[in-house]
Amino acid sequence: MKSRTIAILAREGGVGVETVRFYQRRGLLPTPERWSRDGVGTGVRRYGEEDVRRLRFIRSAQTAGFTLEQIKELLSLDAGEDRARAHALATERLAALYKAIADMMEARAALRRLAGACASTDQGPCPIIAAFQGEAA
Repeated sequence: MKSRTIAILAREGGVGVETVRFYQRRGLLPTPERWSRDGVGTGVRRYGEEDVRRLRFIRSAQTAGFTLEQIKELLSLDAGEDRARAHALATERLAALYKAIADMMEARAALRRLAGACASTDQGPCPIIAAFQGEAA
């Protein structure tokens, strides 16, 4: 088994060392004992393949938009027995993504209208600034 320092783990996981420590504080990654030739309690913490897999899982789940609490729950699920809960979490995340997409499309349409109004004339107040200040455009 290949063991790594926290710096190597972080690099292989595509994050910084402080991110690894943050995940450890949040209970997403275990914090291994310190090992040295003198025994446990002194020396350097060593990480294995399972730590790399777990770190990559966390990063992938974050990319999919899961919160750290949801990721913690996903990590606690048994892969063979808890499909229903994993499916429920994924369905909740999809609903949130669809809502965010709809909100962004609405914002895009509004900004297009404001940009069009801004370009149509150079008289009076700027419609974009007026809209952001809460004034009617």
